[in-house]
Amino acid sequence: MDRGTRTFVVVAAAVTTATVASASMYRAVRRIPVREVEVAHTYVVLAARPMPIGTRLTGDDLKLVGWPSKTPLAGAFRRIDDAVDRGLVTPVAENEPITDAKLAPREAGAGLSPAIPTGMRAISVKVNEVIGVAGFVVPGTRVDVVATVRRQEDTRARIIVSNIQVFTAGTRYEQEKVKDARPIPSTVVTLIVTPGQAEKIALASAEGQVTLMLRNPLDVAETPTAGASLGRLVDDQPPHDAAPAAPPRPAARAMTPRVVVAEAPKPAAAAPPVYKVEAIRGGKRTEEFVRW
Repeated sequence: MDRGTRTFVVVAAAVTTATVASASMYRAVRRIPVREVEVAHTYVVLAARPMPIGTRLTGDDLKLVGWPSKTPLAGAFRRIDDAVDRGLVTPVAENEPITDAKLAPREAGAGLSPAIPTGMRAISVKVNEVIGVAGFVVPGTRVDVVATVRRQEDTRARIIVSNIQVFTAGTRYEQEKVKDARPIPSTVVTLIVTPGQAEKIALASAEGQVTLMLRNPLDVAETPTAGASLGRLVDDQPPHDAAPAAPPRPAARAMTPRVVVAEAPKPAAAAPPVYKVEAIRGGKRTEEFVRW
């Protein structure tokens, strides 16, 4: 056997041995069972289905799911019974954790009343397709309220409250319709306002007509306006309650000093001469002094 044949045999034996060893190791590794690392967890209550605001929770609406212990959820419930018979103050999605901040107190019951923030009030406004911005005034949007009041001398329109949250639209509060931004045809819209704002809206609804203006939710600035009147809109007339403009004051002119020359006093007139006259009256002689 020459040198080349011996080299070929050695290389072939090495390759065969390496292939057999690799195959055996691969089979041995695949036979090792997969070990699952256990993660310490606790149980939290989750929503079993999507639910709108005001829903009274039951046992069928909730479920228990394992939650990692290293990332505890603040305000979460460990038992389903702790969340049963309480009303939702915010809509929840499926598999969303139920926390104490999302539920009304147990004695408050269900419905929309527990969802009204402290210090605020809910007031309903009658709307149509025009007033309700073609049905796009849906729960959660922000609007401005414009009041139009007709007077004997003129008609005025003005924004009375701005950046108001829409609580519900229509007689139902179906939050599922808001997800795809579809319009909700309704005849009434409920707004969340302060007591002072509620008085303005109620007065405007009784004495005139209110209109809703949809606004960007990121635009939180107030919208102060002077209002619009029919006289100014059509005839460019000033409003009746506006004070008349003061006439412009003339510009001050530079004053130049004047020199006054006093006149010389006139000489006094010469006194008339005095004459002595003798008068005889009835045999009596007298002397008199007369000036001419």
